[in-house]
Amino acid sequence: MSTPQVVVHRDKELMAEAAAARLITRVVDAQAARGTASVVLTGGRNGNALLAALAGSPARDAVDWARLDVWWGDERFLPDGDPERNATQAATLLDAVPLDPARVHTMAPSDGPYGSDVEAAAEAYAAELAAAAGPEGHGRVPAFDVLLLGVGPDAHVASLFPEHPAVREETRTVVGVHGSPKPPPTRISLTLPAIRAAHEVWLLAAGEDKAGAVALALSDPGALQAPASAARGLTRTLWLLDATAAAKLPRDLYPAASA
Repeated sequence: MSTPQVVVHRDKELMAEAAAARLITRVVDAQAARGTASVVLTGGRNGNALLAALAGSPARDAVDWARLDVWWGDERFLPDGDPERNATQAATLLDAVPLDPARVHTMAPSDGPYGSDVEAAAEAYAAELAAAAGPEGHGRVPAFDVLLLGVGPDAHVASLFPEHPAVREETRTVVGVHGSPKPPPTRISLTLPAIRAAHEVWLLAAGEDKAGAVALALSDPGALQAPASAARGLTRTLWLLDATAAAKLPRDLYPAASA
């Protein structure tokens, strides 16, 4: 696993724009090397801000959107089209670019083919990941080029919450989450084994309310206390922060904030 790198930007707007530009470059490089690329999206205010910046970037046309696979790190188990679903919120980007619908891999809603059975929905997503996996993924998940994660104020990522059973999962790649401390209580989430299969993991945090979680996670307390601390990419782990989210970090941990 890679060692975390920290990049701090002046404010959340600049952070979103810089992350979008960085993601475009990474996807273009992957497509130049292999013909395709694969990313995992995240919801939340920082994930959605990145997607909005990406949709509005003139550089987005450098991406061959028809050759991009889009996955999700987690999802609220709610009816299709519910405004709280990550896939619904991602419409800012999804409706703005010519993605191949067959390559947009959403997690099932609660009114979908599996009804209210969140475990069946999680198993179906795991099977879809396995079907798309190549040799690098060892038959379990694709070799994601970039996996995006928002960091919660309690240092959760995806729907993996501190001390929650899902954090302890070592075998399955996708799980149904019950009793989430953050509503709604029922969710679907990638597990840490799936997250750690990505080439690059980018963790996004902006705002004063994230400063404690960022400092805790980067002190490496372990997955149970701070799931974000265990989210690592195979080749790169990148923490993308604004100045307020970085306020409690030791000053020698990162270079000067970007203007």
